[in-house]
Amino acid sequence: MSVERTEELLLNMGPQHPSMHGVFRMVVHLEGEVVTKLDPKIGYLHRGMEKLAEGRTYPQFIPYTDRLDYLASPHNNFAYVLAVEKLMGVEIPERAEYLRIIFAELARIASHLVFIASAALDIAGWTGWGYAFRDRERILDLFEMTAGSRLTVNAMRIGGMSIEPPAEFWPALKSFLDDLPEMLEEYYGIYFGNEITMGRLKSVGILTPQMIQDLSITGPSLRASGIKYDVRRAEPYSIYDRFDFDIPVLHGCDSYDRNLIRLEEIKESAKILRQAVRDIPEGPIMAKVPKLIKPPAGEVYHRVENPKGELGFYIVSDGSTKPVRMRIRSGSFINLQVLDEICRGWKIQDVIAIFATLDAVLGEVDK
Repeated sequence: MSVERTEELLLNMGPQHPSMHGVFRMVVHLEGEVVTKLDPKIGYLHRGMEKLAEGRTYPQFIPYTDRLDYLASPHNNFAYVLAVEKLMGVEIPERAEYLRIIFAELARIASHLVFIASAALDIAGWTGWGYAFRDRERILDLFEMTAGSRLTVNAMRIGGMSIEPPAEFWPALKSFLDDLPEMLEEYYGIYFGNEITMGRLKSVGILTPQMIQDLSITGPSLRASGIKYDVRRAEPYSIYDRFDFDIPVLHGCDSYDRNLIRLEEIKESAKILRQAVRDIPEGPIMAKVPKLIKPPAGEVYHRVENPKGELGFYIVSDGSTKPVRMRIRSGSFINLQVLDEICRGWKIQDVIAIFATLDAVLGEVDK
């Protein structure tokens, strides 16, 4: 008995497509509706951040880092200024350390809320999208009242912070933290506990621990596959070693757990925020640093736990006001390596859901 095979179809998805989360393109090889191969295509954003850094002084480059993972800009600032401070041997005032943690963890929650909203929308969950974006607005309000901006928030400087949050910041933050548990219950009822969500995501796009180790996958995707690793615990930076928080781990290795892990991480970020608000001391927010930043000749690498994965800055200094070379290790770029492997054998509609769970931001990919 002969079996007829369909002709292979090449389908271009992106770079202009709402489910691509930016100008990302994938060439999908299909047999019927089943994916046989997937070729990721990047480079449509044309950024050149690493080269731009060589023509900017160290402080001048801080705003450029906002534009990497623009959904969590304080994390990019955090990683960069920590790298420069490590090279210079600068000690940060206690209050500035706490403010940095507060901004970073608020940004982590805001980023995960965008993930939840986008992942829900990619499987036609309009209601889930609306709820998550509604609550993210409250975090953006906190950023705006402090730094004057909502998306590219630029408040960290080499040596500390540039601005003190206004008096109304603290009650607004407390109110948000008080309301957060109810928000998370709503997300579960509307999206995570929905039978359509489970049917679309459970046992789909399996990312095994071996694949993670082979391809250096980091961030929530790693922890959703049973590996308990987080830079905040593995190599504590700033003052993270002072806080009591857990590293959530799930073992499904599938698209559903890569969604659910974000919900668990939001709970832990809220735990850190409550401790930071309770313990933050009075005092200066900026160390005494030279007006002209000239780190000593040498090289440095510093990494942080970004919402998308490990974010690291490698800087080479010749003792001048500008870096000789900069290299950015971004989680989104590295994590996209696995897309072809976890999409093979699934149908085209599953590819959209699987891609959403990797939470790629193209500003960080086309750096």
